[in-house]
Amino acid sequence: MPHDKPAGRGERRPQRSSNGQRPGRDRTSAPRRSGPNRARPTQPNHDTDEARPTGPPIPSHIEAKQLSPEIRGELTTLDRATADTVARHLVAAGELLEEDPEAALAHARAARARSGRIAAVREAVGIAAYQCGDWAQALAELRAARRMGSRSPLLALIADCERGVGRPERAIEVARSDDAAQLTGEDADELRIVVAGARSDLGQHEQALAILSSPQLDPSRTGQTAARLFYVYAETLLTLGRRDEALQWFLHAARADVDGVTDAEERVTELS
Repeated sequence: MPHDKPAGRGERRPQRSSNGQRPGRDRTSAPRRSGPNRARPTQPNHDTDEARPTGPPIPSHIEAKQLSPEIRGELTTLDRATADTVARHLVAAGELLEEDPEAALAHARAARARSGRIAAVREAVGIAAYQCGDWAQALAELRAARRMGSRSPLLALIADCERGVGRPERAIEVARSDDAAQLTGEDADELRIVVAGARSDLGQHEQALAILSSPQLDPSRTGQTAARLFYVYAETLLTLGRRDEALQWFLHAARADVDGVTDAEERVTELS
């Protein structure tokens, strides 16, 4: 959900797709933002009025039925009017995630003011805060969502928030947890990218490279996660002075990047 928060080099804002997390839409993935050497902006001040039970106006075209059935099911503990308002705020937050993350965060907070004990709501606030670069608030909300039983794969986001607040060692510890060991596929790859970034934050570039290459990378893969994985691998190779290998993996990243989430093609041009 961020707005003009600068993405790390090679990490353009993802386009709307089935892979993108939308608070209140689906819960199969999360924003893909981390990587080695990613600059992090100063955290914004919290809104001192965030607990007000009002919130921003909800666009008239937003309906509660647009919320995913899974999340609507979590709202059944609320009275009908409250559930309807919370659902509409969550849908609005999802729609605004890329274009105006600050507005998305305001809608998510409005939902939380009415239903702070629901995992999906705390998750929505956490994702919006993450996208706004408010790592501390995002970390608190995402951890709360996990304690409340969220079934979303939030570990990569949590680890990246630890990096954001200046604790790369804790990001590495997250990856050593039993829950992290259960991750598979793209969820595991996302955590690999974050942990490699944490190692790079500590100047441990050889360790970062080892994390990214275990298991061995398959250059035939395509998609957002593959493109980002190849990209950060290439960037780490370049940091280690292995220019020719880096160029090859930037080429792999450009080929995998069917959605245009990186600037791999530009990097290839620079290095060629």
